[in-house]
Amino acid sequence: MIKTINMLDFLKIKEDINIIDIRNKEKYNDNHIPNSINIPYEELLLQPSKYLKKEETYYIYCMQGKTSFSVCNILNKVGYNLININGGYESYILNKGN
Repeated sequence: MIKTINMLDFLKIKEDINIIDIRNKEKYNDNHIPNSINIPYEELLLQPSKYLKKEETYYIYCMQGKTSFSVCNILNKVGYNLININGGYESYILNKGN
């Protein structure tokens, strides 16, 4: 089962969390959610153990939440704990002032 969180609930999280932007480097460099790191989805899917630890939780986003949903589905099935941020970066832009 895919874990998802909507952007408004995500923005309320105050603890130190792992946030991964899986868009390409150009889009990440244009702008991104603060404190996120960039790991393009192709790299993450090819070598998840290079970037992720199975005992940690990661919040994953893309532009709209569709690709990140798929990535979460694939990697959760092999033991990683990923939470999809529904709506992705577009939702962040719409909700960051709330």
